[in-house]
Amino acid sequence: MQKTEATPQAELPLIRRPDPEWLDELPAQDPRAMGSRKDLQRINGLMRHVPLMVEAWRRNKPDRWIETIVELGSGDGTFLLKFAQAIAGESRPFKVLLVDRVALPEPKTLEGFRELGWEPAVVTSDAFEWLGQAQVTETAFVCNLFLHHFPQERLKLLLEHSALRASFFLALEPRRSFAALAACKFLGLIGCNDVTRHDAVVSVRAGFRDQEISALWPRRGWYVQEAKAGWFSHSFCAQRFLETPGTA
Repeated sequence: MQKTEATPQAELPLIRRPDPEWLDELPAQDPRAMGSRKDLQRINGLMRHVPLMVEAWRRNKPDRWIETIVELGSGDGTFLLKFAQAIAGESRPFKVLLVDRVALPEPKTLEGFRELGWEPAVVTSDAFEWLGQAQVTETAFVCNLFLHHFPQERLKLLLEHSALRASFFLALEPRRSFAALAACKFLGLIGCNDVTRHDAVVSVRAGFRDQEISALWPRRGWYVQEAKAGWFSHSFCAQRFLETPGTA
């Protein structure tokens, strides 16, 4: 049965509506899926997600205690590599875990991390399964366009499990706004395929606004920030309170 492409409409849902995205249902090597992943790299550039994440990282300065960076829903790993290249000049090398249910990073991407002195590893696992057994400390979790895929109860569980494992958590997601929805209409003009055009609309309707992520995060022991980021994005950051030296 032919799938119908989602079209931007005037109304936004009052609450998040995380409907299925085509890219998640296509085989990894399907030409349309491969094309859509390339589209997403360009869209990340237009949304300035690497600079936005770099700004948030520098503002919070987690380098002081972080040893490992975990990307949940890492895809092909190119986003985190660009982020690593942007901060490498002022940060020490980190261990990197690229967690995704499908192993997509190419050897040249992993080599890019090694050239920076970083230690990459690919973890082929569902995020919930990995979080359930992960043994990590002094760890930063980052997510790029990942949290919006989950319905509310599953998202709450994901965040609760992440809070047990992470010392720092940083996410950039679609913003549920009229501006973001309107921008979806122009994706065809920059050559995005039907999968990308459909999923962009679905992503905006599943996106975030106000303090929707903060409301699901365990607040005790954490400093939490959530706000609009750039033109079409939404940021969430949680930093664990550190004990002051000399205190009990």
